Amino acid sequence: MEIRHEDHGRGGLFTTGEGEDRAELTYSPAGLQNSLVFDHTYVPEHLRGQGIAETLLERAVAYAREKGMTVVPACSYVRRVFERHPERYADLAVREEKPFGRI
Repeated sequence: MEIRHEDHGRGGLFTTGEGEDRAELTYSPAGLQNSLVFDHTYVPEHLRGQGIAETLLERAVAYAREKGMTVVPACSYVRRVFERHPERYADLAVREEKPFGRI
């Protein structure tokens, strides 16, 4: 499976497929030094269950590690994978900070 990376300067995405078969994982700067927010993963329904999201995540994780960055797993899929496999991602994961309530 070919994974493409598009760096848009203030974020980017990893993609595979074209048109109705396009799957993606998007990221943006976290506001923390050297951190990325993995904020969205999408795989078309007819392609789910084939490990595509996991392949996109592994490529995105490799990118973060190559850059010496940490990851805020904001996407529910990414958060679930990080929680299920802490041994794989403990070096990368940054907990999301909950905003303070109004005073």
